[in-house]
Amino acid sequence: MAPVFTNSNGCPIPGDAFATQRIGKHGPLLLQDFNLIDSLAHFDRERIPERVVHAKGSGAYGVFEVTDDITDVCGAAFLDTIGKKTKVFTRFSTVGGEAGSADTARDPRGFATKFYTEEGNLDLVYNNTPVFFIRDPSKFPHFIHTQKRNPETHLKDANMFWDYLTTNQEAIHQVCILFSDRGTPASYREMNGYSGHTYKWSNKKGEWFYVQVHFISDQGIKTLSNEEAGALAGSNPDYAQEDLFKNIAAGNGPSWTCYVQTMTQEQAKNAPFSVFDLTKVWPHSDYPLRRFGKFQLNENPKNYFAEVEQAAFSPAHTVPYMEPSADPVLQSRLFSYADTHRHRLGTNYTQIPVNCPVTGAVYNPHMRDGHMNVNGNLGSTPNYLDTSKPVEFKQFALQEEQEVWEGAACPFHWKYTDEDFKQATALYNVLKRYPNQQAHLAHNVSVHVAAADAHIQDRVFEMFSKVHPDLGAAIKKETLQLSPRK
Repeated sequence: MAPVFTNSNGCPIPGDAFATQRIGKHGPLLLQDFNLIDSLAHFDRERIPERVVHAKGSGAYGVFEVTDDITDVCGAAFLDTIGKKTKVFTRFSTVGGEAGSADTARDPRGFATKFYTEEGNLDLVYNNTPVFFIRDPSKFPHFIHTQKRNPETHLKDANMFWDYLTTNQEAIHQVCILFSDRGTPASYREMNGYSGHTYKWSNKKGEWFYVQVHFISDQGIKTLSNEEAGALAGSNPDYAQEDLFKNIAAGNGPSWTCYVQTMTQEQAKNAPFSVFDLTKVWPHSDYPLRRFGKFQLNENPKNYFAEVEQAAFSPAHTVPYMEPSADPVLQSRLFSYADTHRHRLGTNYTQIPVNCPVTGAVYNPHMRDGHMNVNGNLGSTPNYLDTSKPVEFKQFALQEEQEVWEGAACPFHWKYTDEDFKQATALYNVLKRYPNQQAHLAHNVSVHVAAADAHIQDRVFEMFSKVHPDLGAAIKKETLQLSPRK
């Protein structure tokens, strides 16, 4: 039976769905025409604020399965049995572009996965690069603004872009990744995901470890050249969205194998870098990858807005035995992500179906009311924790007597040094193993920085020369060919 066409309060709309109430044959409209006002008023409000970052994205559902026992590292319930399965939802995204920007832009890719576990929702909010541009959280708004639009011209601005990066050179490792062909993945299916940050996992004995997580694409890594990415941006700016949707619809859902690196507190003290430094990777030779699971995406959303646009991820959404580390950028994200969801989606964003935990009714009687409360508001339950009634508290190992912090509150700014170039140099040397990749890195930087002013270009040449003299020279040579000095 066909559905009855109604207005928003369920009243059937008779006859011609496009008819409006007017005075006479050609007179003005009537305010009493609720069906018209109802439609227009909703249309005026159907767009919500886009994400400040990660605005352009794609998502899908899937299943995670435990493949290896790591209960000696983590006591989370969803990891407790080999073969155990957990439903997931993953959203991929570009970082700096607007909602209508091209999928193939030179930009890191967000890789956020929500695990609907029996202990609540776990959000692993990762990127496709193992490091990032900053390690001081106060720099994040400044950095993002330089990657967006000039406030005067409302254009992307190469001077803003390179002025920031050349004066905050701890970003060099990530910049080298970004301007290699890894900066333009061929698809969301053919890229890895990395925690980047250091996290803390504990087992049920109370033993704890610093960890970093890797999602390795079972499809392999594929990238686009600068010119291929530019051509796709013009011919099919939604290329990655189309590729993901069509592959899942055809039964070719992508999968990733999940690994963890672990580090003890003693190892962290002896490491040549800070375990809380987001610009550094952990060498696999010192901290080998350990497999623990696999997940595959196998179901497309039925409605993009409801399930992808309204999906809300936060690294603060965690489960027992998984905790944040003292990484300062991670600490700031614990606040910022949930805060932006409350602004964008409302204080009850966790009641939106894609964000709801699967544990049944959430019992937090003090968190009530607010815009769009649709879960029954816990009925007549008192709006505080009523200790006269039985309440179950789950027992698990808390972060007690583990790390000990002492000292006065003091300002800290992480200055960059020559040490920050070592991993970037190592990456440049690795690129030599792959055909033309060193040349592509130089070319990709040159094409971009050619639009900057001469004094900015000189700083770029100097910065990349610290990575390797050949790289700086190659960038300078091609840049000056593209934009000769007057």
